Amino acid sequence: MNRYKILIVDDHFVVREGLKLIMETDERFQIVGEAGNGQEAIHLIDELQPDVVLMDLNMPVMSGLEAMKVLKSKNSPVPVIILTTYNEDDLMINGLALGARGYLLKDTSRENLFRNIESAVRGETLLTPEIMERVIAARGNHKAYNSANEEASLLTDKETQILQSVAQGFKSKEIASDMGIAERTVKAHLTSIYNKLGVDSRSQAVAVGLERGILHM
Repeated sequence: MNRYKILIVDDHFVVREGLKLIMETDERFQIVGEAGNGQEAIHLIDELQPDVVLMDLNMPVMSGLEAMKVLKSKNSPVPVIILTTYNEDDLMINGLALGARGYLLKDTSRENLFRNIESAVRGETLLTPEIMERVIAARGNHKAYNSANEEASLLTDKETQILQSVAQGFKSKEIASDMGIAERTVKAHLTSIYNKLGVDSRSQAVAVGLERGILHM
């Protein structure tokens, strides 16, 4: 059985140990390393080539977002899941724009942790309803656009529905089955969404969709 190699990046020892204890209960996961800041993380990602990185946002020396910017500039294929707390909502959109594959609260359940990791390995972006609600609320308090309706009109109703499903972590095949259309049609709609929003990935599309008020709970 293939095991997922996990790198944990957090400046709090207790958080790292807690995550290790949880994942060691499942033989699918192998902790290959841990780091206390983004700079250490970049070095270990190059050295260890993990399948998934669990990355804190606020750390000394180099933050999680700064590390993600470096990884993006290097076209790193390693997926990153952000570890977040209740006072970091404003940073979530930036993380998505940098390619984060999901967000986990540090007190998340074991099942949700495993589900997010498996989704990230598949190249999917998974946002739980709780995280979606918090991000949308945060953007509502710091609205950068004058008219959400005007922004939402960029996409057709079907494109909006597909983007919503993408934000919830569904794959193209699952979206196609749910909507009663061909999988290639879903992919064509995704291409159109990318073009309209000026992005080139699912995570960036979700980030822009949330920021512009196109996505709703």
